Amino acid sequence: MNVILYTRDGCCLCDDALQTLRQHGLEPRSIDIDADPALRERFNECVPVVEIDGQIRFRGRVDVRLLRRLLR
Repeated sequence: MNVILYTRDGCCLCDDALQTLRQHGLEPRSIDIDADPALRERFNECVPVVEIDGQIRFRGRVDVRLLRRLLR
């Protein structure tokens, strides 16, 4: 499973998302949206964003029930 976490420094929701993903056995690649103007424009108001296998699955918060279903 290819997991990307779009994040930014100082974002407590991003920290929560990372912890939740790790608790479910995932080690996402973290990308700081502020390092890329296009990503910042795309995701500025909705970090964290979790992309799994090329599809955006979560914005803002990770829904644990949906995550468990995706991992089956």
